[in-house]
Amino acid sequence: MTDTIAPPVAAARLVDGTAAPLGGTGRLDGPTLDRRIRAAAHALRQRGLRTGDRVLVQGDNSVDYVVTLLALMHLDTSLIPLDHRLSPADAAAAGRQARARWLVTAADRATTFPGLPDGRVVPYPRPSADAPPAPAAVDLAPWFRRPDALVLWSSGTTGRPKGIIKPGGAVLDNSVRTLRAMGYRDDDVLAPLLPFSHQYGLSVILLWWLARCTLLVTPYQRLDAAAGQAAAHGATAVDAAPSTYHSLLGVVRRRPEVRAGLAGVRLWGVGGAPLPAPLAENFHRTMGRPLLDGYGLTELGNVALATPEAPHGCGRPLPGVRLRVMRPDGTPAGPGELGGIEVRSPGLMAGYLQEDGSLTPVDPDAWYPTADLGSVDADGTVRVVGRNQAVHRLGFTLYPESLERRAEGCGRPVKVLAVEDQRRGSALHFVVADPEGAAPLTWRRRLAEHLAEYEQPNAVHVVDHFPLTANGKPDTRALRAELGLELGGGPGTGAPVGG
Repeated sequence: MTDTIAPPVAAARLVDGTAAPLGGTGRLDGPTLDRRIRAAAHALRQRGLRTGDRVLVQGDNSVDYVVTLLALMHLDTSLIPLDHRLSPADAAAAGRQARARWLVTAADRATTFPGLPDGRVVPYPRPSADAPPAPAAVDLAPWFRRPDALVLWSSGTTGRPKGIIKPGGAVLDNSVRTLRAMGYRDDDVLAPLLPFSHQYGLSVILLWWLARCTLLVTPYQRLDAAAGQAAAHGATAVDAAPSTYHSLLGVVRRRPEVRAGLAGVRLWGVGGAPLPAPLAENFHRTMGRPLLDGYGLTELGNVALATPEAPHGCGRPLPGVRLRVMRPDGTPAGPGELGGIEVRSPGLMAGYLQEDGSLTPVDPDAWYPTADLGSVDADGTVRVVGRNQAVHRLGFTLYPESLERRAEGCGRPVKVLAVEDQRRGSALHFVVADPEGAAPLTWRRRLAEHLAEYEQPNAVHVVDHFPLTANGKPDTRALRAELGLELGGGPGTGAPVGG
């Protein structure tokens, strides 16, 4: 679509809502923000960082994180965002695999990092009185032309996270298509309730910068405070995972003033995991606006987005992005028919990062198999069920995540875990997240209303809540471990009902 950036017609604004009092004035506007970013870039260059260096960036959401990220883009480095909660061993492994030369960290003092000399572990640059003036604007155009602008990591919910190389051109193209589809404006106030170190949160930073609007940095892990800040600063666009919206509904019920303060939000974006129908209905009923679901992958960026004009399912594919649904035999699925989703997009990654740091490229002209299960309605609306992980049971081919979407008609989030069973092929363990702790037998009866006879649970488990990954997705591996349900294990524990 484009590999250039039009001159800004408005000034981007960055507001600190993590520590300032409600309605506080911790903000950087226009030229002040540009000077802060350029000064940070100067300080990093003084430390020895150079164009083309691969740089690990680790820390929680903050104004300093955003400024540092943009400074590194201005320096035209290759960025490797890491979740601040990642274990030291996993962080070191990511650095080795990506051949990182630097770590820029939120730590106030330099720390040791396996594989990097001490001098290459540096804290975020702070404003300095002796920093040179920065008359020119921040320039991200060279970074958007970089072949390895980003090294990102898949979520790892179904296996070991994969390193993904994203060219800057693909990142820019996908961001511009998203911006146009969603209609972001320079008077918008974006209040993401997401970690910036993951694909979804990072994409919001780029959308903010390109839209030249206001970005509110919220204390997203303290939802009461984050919701209060979003209300106080007049948020118009909020993005979060489904699990966060579950909690947000509780906040607005307890605090009517917050609900009133969020009345100006026109875009409630949700992604990162399938959206349960009961949550979507409850949110619309409570807040008066729909949750706008989206479908995307780290490998591709955004693929399809629901909009206020077309709020159903995951909306339609972005202009210029092609999506098809295929049956297991390789023929195209019909309208509304479930199948494997394949995509062709200018936002495609360059390839996967191998253990030795080399790149396994992908064919940009081929259909990319997403390993997701979904359908396309006759009007072009995309509906995504989840991972395309078929299991065989009593002669039937079943899709656990498709069963989850229908089972959630019981009114609670549901996970379906398949366990090998020599007699049946697979045993299906349904796990209901019920903080009130109703008996498994009660839930078995409620689930039965939404499932065919051959889809009924072999066992029902009840938990207070699902364990989550760092970016808010249900952590299937952790849930299996919690219940003693290994992939090839036996019936497990956790109050199963039936067999």
